[in-house]
Amino acid sequence: MDANADHDLPGRTAALEHLTGPSRGTVTWLTGSALDIFLSPRRFIHVSETRPNGETDHLIARLHRADDTYELEVMPDCSVWVNGDRVNARSLENDDIIEFDQAGPMSRFCLYREDRPMRRTVADIVSDAVAYMRVSRQPVAIRMLRAFGGFLRRLAGETTVLFRFAVLCALISLGVFAYQQNRMNALLQQRIDSGAAQLESFAKALTRAREEALTPGDLEALRQEIATRLMTNVERLEALERRSEATAKVIASSIASVAFLQGAYGFREAETGRMLRHVVDDKGRPLISPLGQPMLSLEGEGPVAERQFTGTGFAVADGAMLVTNRHVAQPWENDADIKALAGRGLAPVMIKFLAYLPGNPAAAPLELYRTSPDADLAIMRRTGAAEPLPALTLADAPPNRGDEVIVMGYPTGLRSMLVQAGDAFIKKLQEAEDTDFWSVAARLAEDGHIVPLASRGIVGQVTEATIVYDAETTHGGSGGPVLGIEGTVVAVNAAILPEYGGSNLGVPAAAVRALLEGASTQ
Repeated sequence: MDANADHDLPGRTAALEHLTGPSRGTVTWLTGSALDIFLSPRRFIHVSETRPNGETDHLIARLHRADDTYELEVMPDCSVWVNGDRVNARSLENDDIIEFDQAGPMSRFCLYREDRPMRRTVADIVSDAVAYMRVSRQPVAIRMLRAFGGFLRRLAGETTVLFRFAVLCALISLGVFAYQQNRMNALLQQRIDSGAAQLESFAKALTRAREEALTPGDLEALRQEIATRLMTNVERLEALERRSEATAKVIASSIASVAFLQGAYGFREAETGRMLRHVVDDKGRPLISPLGQPMLSLEGEGPVAERQFTGTGFAVADGAMLVTNRHVAQPWENDADIKALAGRGLAPVMIKFLAYLPGNPAAAPLELYRTSPDADLAIMRRTGAAEPLPALTLADAPPNRGDEVIVMGYPTGLRSMLVQAGDAFIKKLQEAEDTDFWSVAARLAEDGHIVPLASRGIVGQVTEATIVYDAETTHGGSGGPVLGIEGTVVAVNAAILPEYGGSNLGVPAAAVRALLEGASTQ
């Protein structure tokens, strides 16, 4: 509200800019020689010319002109602060902050030259907020909140339209830039994390394979355990033979048809044909990360990173084909890294796949001939000039619940055959200091130790898709034949379910017959 009078201050115009309270954002021009300042119960500031015998209710202070400014006189029993100091009288200067009563409001005393219009710059608005923070007697949290709120209000209401538009455009541009930068950072980090996680995951798989590989220490442990384990196996086989002469005949007649499968696969970049390799030092030794995992790269010159595996297969049809599980013929189907690495343009590729047969020192290379889309079955074909094997016969009908079955295979891969090979053979390996995955298998074949294990069980459940039985087996035995007491193949060993008391799952022989018939018609 303006205060009118007959005389203005010489050369300058005075005003109260209300910073807080109900009057905030407004300006009261001071144009009289003596002015009364009233503070209403609702905290409104009202300024009027002093009149003799005028109203004194809610009068808190008076202003008296003095030269080119005003002197402030505080009424008795009233409280007024100037720049944070309580006063009774004070000659005001430009930009003094006046706080009326204990709870405000606050106003700024301003002097303007008559030849220059009043403009409040951004710096003035910031200065007002800082001044409020400095002189207000409110708690710090309230001071900060009010100062920031007042700054935003004045910035939005007292600056020019052009300035507000420029600030708005700058904020929008900054927000768009920040969003784009955040997205780019997130995508980049995602790619980095994804690539690192993919290689790390495959490296973990190689680490597990390395931990499963044979070491000189493992050979010593096997020598110490060999007596009891071999005795257990012999006793078990003898007990099986004593229980049924027919069972012994089935085992003896089937051994030559059950092959030990040994293979390894890696990953190749489809676009360039480069293989994923170990990173090596200047001496050709593979580097290991601080986490104990091999370091891998497409740019490396080290050996190809191989994921090694073992399994079981058996001869069927004319003896040129071997039946096994699809997850043995294509082991990457169970590799958790396959999807992640495929996203980086890497595809699995079989590096080497061999079959060892009992009594034969030479390994036969294998190639995939056909897989079943519905069952865990695959047909492998031996390459080269390999002689036909004695083929096993597929059963015409599924077994019944309670029937006895014999599962043959190579559970635990090389380790079970080393146990059967005996202490003298293991000692030879120790002396040769050669525990390579491929070399150990070749030595076992040369010495005639490639022999499948047999375990006996009872059929617990029969369906069109699965046969469940409780014969003892473990990983490495996948793909082995499940034989009925007559010696025919009733199923192909596929999986073990330890949570169900060691039960195993087999794919019925009917599915094998259907796969073979489909292959013959092509």
